Amino acid sequence: MKLPIAACLFLALTAARVNAADDALCVACHDEKGSPVHASIHAPLGCTGCHSDIKGFPHPGQIAKVNCASCHADAAAALAASVHAKASPQLCEACHGGAHEIVAVKDPKSPVYPLNLPRTCGTCHGNKEFAQQHGIADVYSEYMDSIHGFALTKDGLLVAATCSSCHGSHDILAPSDSKSRVNRANIPSTCGTCHNGVEQQYQAGIHGQAFAAGNAGAPVCTSCHTAHQISGVRETAFQLKTSATCGDCHREKYGTYRDTFHAQVSALGYTETAHCWDCHGEHGILPASDPKSPVAQANLVETCSKCHMGASASFVTYSPHADARNGKDYPALHASALFMNLLLAGFLGFSALHTLLWFIRLRAEKSRAGRSKA
Repeated sequence: MKLPIAACLFLALTAARVNAADDALCVACHDEKGSPVHASIHAPLGCTGCHSDIKGFPHPGQIAKVNCASCHADAAAALAASVHAKASPQLCEACHGGAHEIVAVKDPKSPVYPLNLPRTCGTCHGNKEFAQQHGIADVYSEYMDSIHGFALTKDGLLVAATCSSCHGSHDILAPSDSKSRVNRANIPSTCGTCHNGVEQQYQAGIHGQAFAAGNAGAPVCTSCHTAHQISGVRETAFQLKTSATCGDCHREKYGTYRDTFHAQVSALGYTETAHCWDCHGEHGILPASDPKSPVAQANLVETCSKCHMGASASFVTYSPHADARNGKDYPALHASALFMNLLLAGFLGFSALHTLLWFIRLRAEKSRAGRSKA
């Protein structure tokens, strides 16, 4: 039966007076100085709200441990099945703070408030000795130096990804568990929670299609961006190393790319040159046979024109992945490269021989000069 609002208020006020009376009795023995229990989220429950085995006063010296699951059954069940289940007998307090100091998650003073959560998790995951002892990664410093960490701590963006955004809160599972949010099979959807537009592009691209088809070797978000050391894509360091990341899978193509002017200029630290993604796209990568691909024959002039204004049909006949060592498919390029290598070897050989003969002549002249003086 639904009670009137007035009746609900009356019952709530009555319960509050009873709890206040109980608390007064508790404080007679348990001095609360320095303990902000009345500022906690559990304050309305009163002492006996959590210490429910206390039936009268004075109570026995040994009282039962508070069972958080009596109110937080879902969280407790998720925690019991998580990777943290055996980590500590007082897991709730380890993350949420002291038993009498727990405040709402949305309270900036809470250890699990977004701005504070990385530091809380870092108590264990930023302790090198603890990490080594338990065989876990020391990822706290990596996260703090990442674009997510900077967005949270430097810019104060509460929407920035924190530990729980990717791993969950109570139901944290090992990455090897198929139900884990950070299991390789689930990474695209986990990252897509925030980066939904990018996820859609990825799923429509050849990498996402291959992964969805069961190709375990197909890249996911962490293959290119890593898990915790995620850099801003516009940062120089990221742009200079990412072509090599593509080369981890596309070794032959990366080898021919390294022979090009684009790659050699990039190796000098210049970022304003073509990298893999400038031609092929970033997330929605499609094969050249797809008419929507930037490197489809019909789209090459437009793609190259992004950097080379006035690019024409003859301009795009240039092959950025031509292999000078492949005489069968690229005979003219192979012959030119061979000629240049022979020319270079001949020039260096001639220079070395010239230097050697000059040195011999110099020694001979010094020897004759010495004999004439004698």
